[in-house]
Amino acid sequence: MAALLQVRDLVTAYGKIEALKGVSLEVQEGSITCLLGPNGAGKTTLMFTTAGILRPRRGSIQFAGRDITARPPHAIVAAGIALVPENRLVFANMSVLENLRAGAYQRSGSAGIGQDIERLMARFPRLKERAAQNAGTLSGGEQQMLAVARALMSRPKLLLMDEPSLGLAPLVVEEIFSIIAELHRDGTTILLVEQNAHMALQVAQHCYLLEQGAVTFSGDPGSLAEDELIRRAYLGSAAD
Repeated sequence: MAALLQVRDLVTAYGKIEALKGVSLEVQEGSITCLLGPNGAGKTTLMFTTAGILRPRRGSIQFAGRDITARPPHAIVAAGIALVPENRLVFANMSVLENLRAGAYQRSGSAGIGQDIERLMARFPRLKERAAQNAGTLSGGEQQMLAVARALMSRPKLLLMDEPSLGLAPLVVEEIFSIIAELHRDGTTILLVEQNAHMALQVAQHCYLLEQGAVTFSGDPGSLAEDELIRRAYLGSAAD
């Protein structure tokens, strides 16, 4: 597999505080790559920098052979990267259908948008049942499904998923990970930040451990004892 995303020596800071201290990683095309780490490690900062929400101080981001470092978010979406943000962040006062249409805002014209909505409604039947409902009235699991479907409306080559199981009941978490595995089988490349390390390691082909803004482990999930990796992933107490 070829590297679809290449991050090299990335430094992102909040004022004088460096949240990422020279991070380098790769995401192979067609893979699920998981990023583990304690709170405050810089995981969300890395996702936001890749998505263009934050600008790096130094380093580079290559996507599909093109330099996308510090490009604005709309250009990142147009290039083929979509973010499913932590806490879902659906448009609460818009309907499910309106949220899905918002996910296609970068696409020129309406060709294929209706078909994609129908395809996603078939994949997420509960969204079809609630198509006219405001997103803010959905359950947490339904909002997560909507956030994923909204991101897929841009037809991304790379899906960034930031803590998709956060705050969800165990049965719903299993359903979300079933969806992640299904997306992978369909050929979607995924970079997954996940606090449920055990579930993440079950679906990932490669994992990175981020600690205090630096990569401290890179390898397949079996190359470091899972209990050791999980123990290290939960060290620390600062806010991410």
